[in-house]
Amino acid sequence: MLDTLIVGAGLCGLSLASKLQFAGRDYLLVEARPRPGGRIDTERDANGLAHDLGPGWFWPETQPRMTRLLADLGLQTFAQHDSGTIMILAQGDGSPEALPQPGVHNGAQRVVGGMRSLVDALLQRLSVERLRFGYEVTRLFDQGTHVEVHCWTGKETVVLSARNVVLALPPRLVEERLSFTPALEAEMVETLRATPTWMASAAKTSCGFDRAWWRDGGLAGNAFVTHPQAVLAEIFDASSSTGTPGALGGFVAMPPSVRTAFKAALPMMIGSQLSQFFGPQAADGELHMRDWATERFTCSGMDAVSRNEHPEDGVEAYARAHWAGKLHFAGSETAAQAAGYMEGALEVAARVWQQLDERPQLRVVPPPLAETNAGSLDAFAAWVTARREEAIANYRRMLMQTLSTQQFEAPTRVAVMEVVGQFYAAALTQLAGLALDLDGVPVEKGRSALTPRVLEPFVGFSDVFLTAAVTHNATSCAISNFPTEHDPDAEYLQAIRREMAAAWREFALSVNEQLLDRAEAAAH
Repeated sequence: MLDTLIVGAGLCGLSLASKLQFAGRDYLLVEARPRPGGRIDTERDANGLAHDLGPGWFWPETQPRMTRLLADLGLQTFAQHDSGTIMILAQGDGSPEALPQPGVHNGAQRVVGGMRSLVDALLQRLSVERLRFGYEVTRLFDQGTHVEVHCWTGKETVVLSARNVVLALPPRLVEERLSFTPALEAEMVETLRATPTWMASAAKTSCGFDRAWWRDGGLAGNAFVTHPQAVLAEIFDASSSTGTPGALGGFVAMPPSVRTAFKAALPMMIGSQLSQFFGPQAADGELHMRDWATERFTCSGMDAVSRNEHPEDGVEAYARAHWAGKLHFAGSETAAQAAGYMEGALEVAARVWQQLDERPQLRVVPPPLAETNAGSLDAFAAWVTARREEAIANYRRMLMQTLSTQQFEAPTRVAVMEVVGQFYAAALTQLAGLALDLDGVPVEKGRSALTPRVLEPFVGFSDVFLTAAVTHNATSCAISNFPTEHDPDAEYLQAIRREMAAAWREFALSVNEQLLDRAEAAAH
């Protein structure tokens, strides 16, 4: 029997699975689609440009979980292009006019390679044997000690049993598509029905070009169409970070039923709308479009005939587990904050993780360690703990040393990375001196089974260390003359996190290589 079954491989499901994987918990992640990501959907064009046809933006100032996750994964981000003239078209037979405002995206950022890069990075953290695609959950039975879950694969019904079930799905889909025995309480059913699925009835387009030529004329790429015959309600610059390749994205104004009626003509109508703002060459791009109202694993029947509405934050019924703690409602729309957004999906994953952590769990039993290895690794962990405690003192010294050498360009970053580099280098030296018996230690997909054990004492170091460094800067008189260091902004901290993530990956690879090299040498 499974300990935890996660239904839905969107951002919430993937984030929760990665937490369970890292903790060595027993879980399985099933997804009805043949692909992961849920509403995160990225396509590439002939120029290699990533077109996000689902969510494409996040806001560092108000979405700390997204900001932290992207930095931890080492993914690069860039600011949404927002400078230049914004246009508006209020009459169907009129001409576009300039809109007197500086920007519309409020500091939004995008991910290099598209949001699919986030999905791919999370997938790399998971074991392939713990993923199932093409598994559509249809029925759930409360069996007292566990939940029995029926999945349709397109050919047969597969029955799974789990002590905990997490439904990382839009609430309306849960109510419409899943059968519960015993039936959910009437109040819970009404709550599920009353929670709209964010962007489920929307359609998003993105048209790719060799470059963002509209910027040459001072246009932002942002435009709004407000007349009743509008094809695209909003247009925005969807180009790469450099503008080459370029793209214009947009949200279709027409409701789902009208989109269906004009499906064949819609590409031509979109090109015509873009041409009104940016000239005839705007009709010649490579068009990508996703009509989410036609995606049966996103859009419920109620969503398809309703106005696109944002779900309410903090609905109390979603904050607690049901069926005596065994059943969790975990779609992004159930979040206490940022419901419907990717930030909300991460918030929900953290909430469910905490709830699961409070219940008895099965752990994946690791292979036994030789007695000498257990003692050596305990000693290594104690060494790491002691060095972690010394890190902030080393940072203070390194920061003063950096400033004393007239290094005024990003001294915080320089000092942080120097301390991190020294710590990891010393750890590799310490590891090389450990007495380890590597004979018979399993190696799976090029990774030694001892690698996670060696890395475990470092978990959380980057976050704790950087937080301590920033706290020191805020109280340091010596740093008060450097405003960007005294109170570093989100972009500066994100850049540091990216470098720390890169250093961590290199260190982890070096640890694994050292263990493999020592095992090979011992075998000979």
